[in-house]
Amino acid sequence: MTPDSYDSIYAAEPFVSSMGSSAHDHIDVQGYDLAGELMGKVDFGSMFFVLLAGRLPSDAEAALFNAVLVALADHGMTPSVLAARLTYTGAPEAVQGAVAAGVLGAGSTFLGVFEDSARFLVGLNAPTDADDSELDATARTAAERYRRHDWRIPGFGHPVHKSGDPRTKALYRIAHEHNTVGVHFRLALHVEKYAQSRSGVPLPLNAGGACGAILTDLGIPMTSLRGVAAVSRAAGIVGHLVEEARNPIGTALWHLAEERVQYVGRSSRKR
Repeated sequence: MTPDSYDSIYAAEPFVSSMGSSAHDHIDVQGYDLAGELMGKVDFGSMFFVLLAGRLPSDAEAALFNAVLVALADHGMTPSVLAARLTYTGAPEAVQGAVAAGVLGAGSTFLGVFEDSARFLVGLNAPTDADDSELDATARTAAERYRRHDWRIPGFGHPVHKSGDPRTKALYRIAHEHNTVGVHFRLALHVEKYAQSRSGVPLPLNAGGACGAILTDLGIPMTSLRGVAAVSRAAGIVGHLVEEARNPIGTALWHLAEERVQYVGRSSRKR
């Protein structure tokens, strides 16, 4: 293909973006003047909302969106944190690499349940004006179908918070206080009444499931939900790395693995 051919393609299909633009005297982000309309006037959560939704959130939406970001910021020595700390042990000059190592662990087991839960709830096709009896019937049918097929309902149950996730309760309180309990959050709470393990153990709605429902109700694109979780947890990971620099445990974890992991392969071959 000749340079002229490339020029004709670019002329026919221009590259466009509504995210942002910068000039010598101003910066625009989603139609807002960054320095004049956003800096000093909105918090980071609201700014993140603008980047995702293309508009400023209402006060109620901002409160709930910020609560979601706070809820997932840290959960102790999770695999993502361990990955970050161990990476920092090997490359302390590259904090960004350690943060990336931790964030890369976001998936279906950790942090990724935002999106999985949202897809499950949206897939139930509950009308936005559904009353509680309609939502309850939908929830019961879905829970029974999943239990019958021995499928795991994403966003329900937690290995630590077996009797109920305290973050879920706080998120509901905040949503209720701001009159922002949307249809998907309501539906998730109805599913919670029927969600059980194979042995009949109740599976409470966890924070990831609640956050997926809330973000869907706020109109945040489903494809971005794991990204929202990653941004939230990245802040916590940076905090862990600050602590790792001050009070390192990465080397001890490495030595512990060497001590505890037993080699079961063949002995060295004779040369």
